[in-house]
Amino acid sequence: MAMEVTQVLLNAQSVDSAVRKHAEETLKQFQEQNLPGFLLSLSGELASEEKPVDSRKLAGLILKNALDAKEQHRKRELVQRWLLLDMAVKTQIKTCLLQTLSSLAPDARSTASQVIAKVAGIELPQKQWPELIASLLSNQQLPAHVKQATLETVGYLCEEVSPDVVEQDQVNKILTAVVQGMNAEEGNNDVKLAATRALYNALGFAQANFNNDMERDFIMRVVCQSTLSPEVKIRQAAFECLVSISSTYYEKLSPYIQDIFSITAKAVREDEEPVALQAIEFWSTICDEEIDILEDYGGDFTADSDVPCYNFIKQALPALVPMLLETLLKQEEEQDQDEVAWNLAMAGGTCLGLVARTVGDDIVPLVMPFIEENITKPDWRQREAATYAFGSILEGPSPDKLTPIVNSALNFMLTALTKDANSHVKDTTAWTLGRIFEFLHGSTVEVPIITPGNCQQIVTVLLQSMKDAPNVAEKACGALYFLAQGYGDVVASSPLTPFFQEIVQSLLTVTHREDAGESRLRTAAYEALNEVVRCSPDETIPMVLQLVPIIMMELHQTLEMQKLSSDEREKQSELQGLLCGCLQVIIQKLGASEPTKYAFLQYADQIMSLFLRVFACRSATVHEEAMLAIGALAYATGPDFAKYMTEFYKYLEMGLQNFEEYQVCAVTVGVVGDLCRALEDKITPYCDGIMTQLLKDLSSNQLHRSVKPPIFSCFGDIALAIGENFEKYLIYAMPMLQSAAELSAHTSGGDDEMLDYTNLLRNGILEAYSGIFQGFKNSPKTQLLISYAPHILQFLDSIYMEKDMDDVVMKTAIGVLGDLADTLGSNAGSLIQQSVSSKDFLIECLSSDDHLIKESALWAQMAISRAISV
Repeated sequence: MAMEVTQVLLNAQSVDSAVRKHAEETLKQFQEQNLPGFLLSLSGELASEEKPVDSRKLAGLILKNALDAKEQHRKRELVQRWLLLDMAVKTQIKTCLLQTLSSLAPDARSTASQVIAKVAGIELPQKQWPELIASLLSNQQLPAHVKQATLETVGYLCEEVSPDVVEQDQVNKILTAVVQGMNAEEGNNDVKLAATRALYNALGFAQANFNNDMERDFIMRVVCQSTLSPEVKIRQAAFECLVSISSTYYEKLSPYIQDIFSITAKAVREDEEPVALQAIEFWSTICDEEIDILEDYGGDFTADSDVPCYNFIKQALPALVPMLLETLLKQEEEQDQDEVAWNLAMAGGTCLGLVARTVGDDIVPLVMPFIEENITKPDWRQREAATYAFGSILEGPSPDKLTPIVNSALNFMLTALTKDANSHVKDTTAWTLGRIFEFLHGSTVEVPIITPGNCQQIVTVLLQSMKDAPNVAEKACGALYFLAQGYGDVVASSPLTPFFQEIVQSLLTVTHREDAGESRLRTAAYEALNEVVRCSPDETIPMVLQLVPIIMMELHQTLEMQKLSSDEREKQSELQGLLCGCLQVIIQKLGASEPTKYAFLQYADQIMSLFLRVFACRSATVHEEAMLAIGALAYATGPDFAKYMTEFYKYLEMGLQNFEEYQVCAVTVGVVGDLCRALEDKITPYCDGIMTQLLKDLSSNQLHRSVKPPIFSCFGDIALAIGENFEKYLIYAMPMLQSAAELSAHTSGGDDEMLDYTNLLRNGILEAYSGIFQGFKNSPKTQLLISYAPHILQFLDSIYMEKDMDDVVMKTAIGVLGDLADTLGSNAGSLIQQSVSSKDFLIECLSSDDHLIKESALWAQMAISRAISV
């Protein structure tokens, strides 16, 4: 069955594109015509020591891709395909793979490790290949290169399979082998490194071992010893293990935290950057854990609380803060220009920010002396570090503690932003001002930092900084964004109103800068512009109206660009996205009140034709922003939007069909909801097409699950809009809703993420039911819904019994109970009385602290008592 593939594999890597194409075609045909033979040939190639390394490596890679894919539906197909292969073929392939682990070619070994893990990922959950782990671990007495490959395989295997698939005695054997490989007695560094990396992946399996004091002590000792290895990669991998342990086994760290502090402090001060970064990451992760615990439980820990907070950060503060402050002085010359730069100074500042969020006010006295000492020093590094330290601690401590300090520093910072000679210092100063406006400015802050006395100076400085280098200008736009956001609740007059025109003009000027493509500057300028418009008070409306033709003109110009390269096309579509986003905000602002809406609607036809032309450029990113803007336009124009539907409908359908870019699909589903609210029954002619597409989306296994809840809500929007005309869709929509309801009724102990999704799904289903009941109300066709009522009540019973719905679901659920009673009247009365938990559920909602739930419950109570008394 197998055939000679060496030459074809080498040709597939040829520089000559014709040779390469022909080889790829040959491989594709072989795979399609004879899959078992194809896989056998590849595994034979990978295992053969006589073959060239290049062909072996590619053989392994193709083999790996025949077992796994990024897209879920494709992955499922490949898994099924492997499981259906003949047993003898699979055994032969697996034998070749295991044999390759003792190859002398490192690339062949490493590729085989990955393929074995992929096969294990498919077979172990099916209770197949039970001898794999034992046979791998019998390699421990063999030469070093085989040991290394075996440990690498174990690492990949732990990454592929979930812990519940591996029996505890096998976990113990894996950990024993891994820890032996890490031990000081092991002379070979490659083996040690593979073992340390394998431990990183195996930690999720070690729950029982970490509960046993002796075993945990042993693992922790070996990890801590490895952080002192002479080999930098081993030290880095060992710290990565510590980082993982700090989040997975936070509650077990107490006995070790003192030693870990000494090890991390030494690494941060003396070790190479990759190691030092991981040492800082350890403390950042501890902060994340403690922030989560404090947020979940507030301050009220009882002695028997499940997840106590050990306050490791609070205890370490006096030593931890000085260590982090030192790192701030280790900046790199070019770090501002590089958006993805990550170095010691940045990691230290990020960790400092997390420490501030963990301990609040306690950090301030530890950081202030450092700021005061360095902020005026001649060396830019000291000034920048002081500013960065200040910016980092603005979230966490109370406004009472920070406001006096900020008030005394504000003037100094505004001067630094315009006058400091160093670009790094300006960059960090602008960022820090942004943080001040984000956390210490707004309607919730008692003592305002921005006063009539300093507002003009602040605006002047920020607008001046927008002319600075792109990285500084981008941070100034960010600061302006938060400055505007803080006035978002002001209705009448905002201190920014006198400067509105000037601010808008400056931001538009920034978007036209030659270098606006650098440092995200153009995007930041549009984001700031949108926020300034969104948060502007009513008195600026005439000026917002003047913006409409300007932005329309800019969008029009992007459509005139001809014959673009792919790079230019990407830039064009990005710019169109920004401009559509800006128009969306303007439309929402002007559409919010009748007089301004009327003034704005003179532009509606032109705007819509621009959006349709943007769609015609056909690029997904734009598609999404233009789609959102059209949703806003529909909402503003109301029933008049019907005149655009014939032209727009094909793009709506395209959006709903876009499985691959599921965000586009989700946005389009949202726009269908906007159209239903705007057009009401005028949407009826388009509903066959829309419902067909939505039902297709729901039954597709290719569509990302996050789009399914909004699709269900959308059923409700459509039913509300077209009323009893929804009748013809009931036989399709109701069974879909019922099967989804059954799935989402019981969460059966999933993780938090699963529970969040289940609640989204429940809410979508309930919104559909609510819309359908309300749509059919007062229609002679309400009796069509009676047969569905028992199932809906059963769904409400089961989610009530589960006791894990969130407030949003609770409000929608009690609303559906009311809708059911309201629409079906006496037909529902007896059913509700028979329902297991309706009464308890209603009582619970009536006594809720959440006024929205209470409001819904009062309404439901009235509807139910009407239905029962009839």
